Amino acid sequence: MNAGTGETGNRAVAIWLFACCFLIFGMISIGGITRLTHSGLSIVEWQPLVGTLPPLNDEQWEETFAKYRKTPEYTQVNQGMSLDSFKGIFWWEYVHRLLGRLIGAVFLVPFLWFAWRGKIRRQLLPRLSGIFLLGGLQGALGWYMVASGLVDDPRVSQYRLTAHLGLAVLIYAAIFWLALDLYRPRSRAAARSDFLRSARRHAWAIVVLVFMMVLTGGFVAGIRAGLAYNTFPLMNGNVFPEEMFLLEPWYLNFFSNMATVQFDHRLIAWILALAIPWFWLRMRSAEASLRAKQGANWLLLLVAAQISLGISTLLLVVPVPLAAAHQVGAVLVFSAALYVLHSLG
Repeated sequence: MNAGTGETGNRAVAIWLFACCFLIFGMISIGGITRLTHSGLSIVEWQPLVGTLPPLNDEQWEETFAKYRKTPEYTQVNQGMSLDSFKGIFWWEYVHRLLGRLIGAVFLVPFLWFAWRGKIRRQLLPRLSGIFLLGGLQGALGWYMVASGLVDDPRVSQYRLTAHLGLAVLIYAAIFWLALDLYRPRSRAAARSDFLRSARRHAWAIVVLVFMMVLTGGFVAGIRAGLAYNTFPLMNGNVFPEEMFLLEPWYLNFFSNMATVQFDHRLIAWILALAIPWFWLRMRSAEASLRAKQGANWLLLLVAAQISLGISTLLLVVPVPLAAAHQVGAVLVFSAALYVLHSLG
């Protein structure tokens, strides 16, 4: 780093990155509401610049609504929808896209300013540039997802939806990790402890499992598997539903079969319900730092809340507020897992 940046410069860059994380967190949350309210197909064009402004008068609203009336969702699902009802779904999708543009600006402008002032370490410049490019790819992937529901079937592809969600979470993780590195640098001395090396492997496994849970949740949402098997702990009286392998070829069941997709999501939740309390007990060791112990406390509390939300969402057949909170909870659990992993050096 250039002279004069020092720890203050690190903190300033970290705070900027945390702000970006907060906006991405909001983006993921609103994306969940957009999906749950079936608003994602209300805007039928991708206009990254021109589309920043919404319809401003009655004529523009009628023009926008006319484009929507040509889509399969209108003709097959929402036939006869009023303009006022259309506005209700339009605004969720509009806010979602507008927030995406805002995130791009909030990331790019400070990045250029910090880089110009020499407040970003040279080795971080390629990483931050790569994150910005991933953000652009995420916008394109979002439109690629929407386009899949504008052809014949008025549902977006579950593969594209899960890829869109997964990439958003990965971008969030990359920024969050860099922010933690700058705000609270990791201790390299801790890596020499056998206990902490083992705990770090355990924490890595939890991070991977939580990310897999997010991906399986994407498939649950994509094929609306939450509307089936609304019982717990068994799935309509069975541990393994008979319908789990009805599709051919067999591997399609893991992506397109409601029974299999929901079973996979439940299975990972059960594994986390065992792995995280075990990890929490290990973090009671005197060798774990106070920061790691506090992070483990939050991880345990958040995963308990998340599992409770998941069960409630399922039993009540996916009410929008609970389902949206469940998606938010997944990001919070992932954040806590990353924080604990980072705190282990």
